Amino acid sequence: MHPAHRTPHDEPYEQPYEPREQPHDEPHDQLYEQPPGTSSRSARRKAISATIGAVSVAALCSGVWLLQNGADTRPPPQPSAAQAADRPASRAADLVAAPALAASPPTRIRIPALRIDAPLMGLALNAEGGLNAPPADRPTLAGWYEAGTAPGERGTAIVAGHVDNADGPAVFYSLGAVQKGHTIEVAREDGRTAVFTVDAVEVYDSHAFPDEKVYGATDRPELRVITCGGGYSKETGYLGNVVVFAHLTGTR
Repeated sequence: MHPAHRTPHDEPYEQPYEPREQPHDEPHDQLYEQPPGTSSRSARRKAISATIGAVSVAALCSGVWLLQNGADTRPPPQPSAAQAADRPASRAADLVAAPALAASPPTRIRIPALRIDAPLMGLALNAEGGLNAPPADRPTLAGWYEAGTAPGERGTAIVAGHVDNADGPAVFYSLGAVQKGHTIEVAREDGRTAVFTVDAVEVYDSHAFPDEKVYGATDRPELRVITCGGGYSKETGYLGNVVVFAHLTGTR
């Protein structure tokens, strides 16, 4: 994907291809109109979620780096068929969901198996109803949909980030290599860390993006992590999206 939320512990970015940028010290707009947990907020989330379709992640998918460098570049990894939701479940599916947390904005996302450790900024919808992307010139920054569910809260939380930019790989370049059973950690402003376990990793064509499956409401705390994938063309960039499905299995 294309104000950042500053966090107190921005250690160097651990992926080998480039150092982490520090997020700017900018406040982000709080879009909640009702206090956390109210029925009005819940209804508003459902209405907003229904407006987020494939367009919401289109800004992530220009594929400029691959288009510029062609055969000289290695395309990002894509999930194997074994990681799809309809394949035999891993032990992750047997893990009971942890109790939901109260709402609190997230500050960082970590995927230890991929050495991803990135700050998060709040993302809002644009005039067309799509989700704005983090700035393309800040490739180590990811974002979360701040008018929706906070990670760890009951419902579906959305995190998205670029796969690359004009200079090279970005924060979620390796996201397609996530596997069932891997953990995703989301640090929050309240000092707690929500720990999610991956249930599935899938790739969808941008013209057949399953909005309800990805963004639909759930009765337990779940997380979706989204970037671009599915191959690319010189005319349009990446052809689809990689989506990681996970549910809350612990807190600390």
